[in-house]
Amino acid sequence: MPTAQTPAASIAAIRTFALVGPASAGKTSLAEALLHRAGMIGTPGSVERGSTVSDFDPLERKMQHSLNSAVMHLRHGGCRIHLIDTPGASDFAGQALPALEAVETAAVVINAAAGIEPAAVRMMEHAAERQLDRLVVVNKIDAQGVDLPGLLAQIQATFGKECLPLNLPDEGGAKVVDCFYNRDGHSDFGRVADAHRALVEQVVEVDAAFVERYLNDGDVDASELHAPLEQALREGHLIPVCFVSARTGAGVAELLDVIVKLLPNPAESNPPDFLNGEGPDAQPMHAEPDATKHVLAHVFKVTQDPYVGKMGIFRVWQGTVTPNSQLYVGDGRKPFKVGHLFMLQGKDHVEVKEALPGDIAAVAKVDEIAFDAVLHDAAEDDHIHLKPLAFPTPVHGLAITPKRHGDEQRLWEILTKLVDEDPCLKVEHVATTNETVVYGLGELHLRVLLERLRDVYRFDVDTKPPRIAYRETVTAKAEGHHRHKKQTGGAGQFGEVYLRVEPLPRGAGFEFVDEVKGGVIPGQFIPAVEKGVREVLASGAIAGYPVVDVRVTVYDGKHHSVDSKEIAFVTAARKAMLAAVREARPIVLEPVVHVEITAPESAMGDITGDLSSRRGQISGTLGGANGTMVVRGQAPLSELAGYQSRLNAMTSGQGRYTIAFSHYEPVPPAVQQQLTAAWHAKDED
Repeated sequence: MPTAQTPAASIAAIRTFALVGPASAGKTSLAEALLHRAGMIGTPGSVERGSTVSDFDPLERKMQHSLNSAVMHLRHGGCRIHLIDTPGASDFAGQALPALEAVETAAVVINAAAGIEPAAVRMMEHAAERQLDRLVVVNKIDAQGVDLPGLLAQIQATFGKECLPLNLPDEGGAKVVDCFYNRDGHSDFGRVADAHRALVEQVVEVDAAFVERYLNDGDVDASELHAPLEQALREGHLIPVCFVSARTGAGVAELLDVIVKLLPNPAESNPPDFLNGEGPDAQPMHAEPDATKHVLAHVFKVTQDPYVGKMGIFRVWQGTVTPNSQLYVGDGRKPFKVGHLFMLQGKDHVEVKEALPGDIAAVAKVDEIAFDAVLHDAAEDDHIHLKPLAFPTPVHGLAITPKRHGDEQRLWEILTKLVDEDPCLKVEHVATTNETVVYGLGELHLRVLLERLRDVYRFDVDTKPPRIAYRETVTAKAEGHHRHKKQTGGAGQFGEVYLRVEPLPRGAGFEFVDEVKGGVIPGQFIPAVEKGVREVLASGAIAGYPVVDVRVTVYDGKHHSVDSKEIAFVTAARKAMLAAVREARPIVLEPVVHVEITAPESAMGDITGDLSSRRGQISGTLGGANGTMVVRGQAPLSELAGYQSRLNAMTSGQGRYTIAFSHYEPVPPAVQQQLTAAWHAKDED
């Protein structure tokens, strides 16, 4: 394992940024070009040959797509630069979004030939929500037939007039010309002076003193604009645009200079606010980029490394981490010793002696570390955490069973490891169907999971679509009563329960209320009543699905001094609950999802007609690049089974879609009758 001394660098000489954006933008190739230009690698790797630093996973090389975020570092212009290359496919948002928690700048990479794709828009929005500095990098500027001035106009129309170029392409994309420090010459866009003036005017607007100087003198030297420039970046008043070709290297050196000279260091950014405690009583903790204060570091990625085991990759926000540091994980009371401290270069672990505020580092073999954990060295702190990221809800489900009987426990252990690495994977055991179901963000997401099971863990499974996660609820008040009486010659059983059920607002869950008076049901049996009620909540009352959003009140009953037992009240409550729900105008709820479909404009009529025929509702359309359109709407999840196959047929394989959970709503009466009949038929069998 390579070792290296961490260079003695001040916090001001550290930069962190993430390459984000669509899968087609060439982020991995750009990362290779940056590493090569900085002298970190001898020859740029190739995605096609599987030789890049960031796509080191065998599956990534096989599929020729980034599936994980990869952390790298380089040195340029006296600065240590931490770079995160993220996957662009929406199915892997669980890898891309956490990278935004570790950096000062989000560099949204756009394919000059493809234009602005939905993934670029989403990542720009996520970066703005996290108050990150944003940079637009237009890649593939040498592609044949690209209209770069038109693309810049499209960028400004989509993201705002504050998107201004720091450099401009020249000679058909063979090189770029600086227009921040330089005001002379021409480019493919025209006079450099015009772009320079627009930049300076945008920057000085944040500082009244510079505005006055500019109005009086007619110009301000760019070398004096560092402070207002950083303020403009922090406030989103300026979103710089840079042009590059990762393939030829055009603009790559200039991009490195922009990173060093203009992008913020850890002391110039908008740091996240940590919280200490839980719920409304949590107290804010402001992290300061001070190497002498106590440690605050955030784990934004967890991996299962084949050589060193579980590895936690973290961003240091405050304090200094060394191999001798004793750190706590969240609200844990037992510290761990760091031991070996690494900086990552793709798959390689470079051992270092310290990590300062702004550095991205890693520790291994610490079982307590988990995604989103905060590492700190202050034992008196209770529960330090960041405000959680809002991830897409995984709704694509797959029921999985091991091919070999008896391997269920090992399957669960492997799935748990995979879920630890990806916050957008979820695994659960569905008691009502006795299924182990894995949920992901899309068909590709789940296909990659199955390939990991087979190729990495040598574990074979059978799969099938899971049952749709329907729910049951009530729409009116009703009462239920049951007397359970059993006499078998020995000790008897007796319990009588009166219940009332009523609906709660959607999403409110379950409330159990005890209004029994006079001890007609002794207090020790009230938990048994609740247990009987919860059995119905779990198993369903009309169609076999969990019952949600109800208040259940036990208000009367009877007991027997000798024969009353817990089992009697469990049974009585269960049957009283079933009777009450069936009188309370019960309905079945189904999951409804947001759906976003990107496809050729020529297929829009077929797509909207097909979606409408499947109980979908169109909420809007958005023009895309190169003759594509984006259709947005909502549809019941049950109607989207096998949707990619239908979409392929309608678009000749050119369409793609994403879904995200929206809400639950009642199924049509005909569907409810089918579900109810199927459940009763199963019971009769």
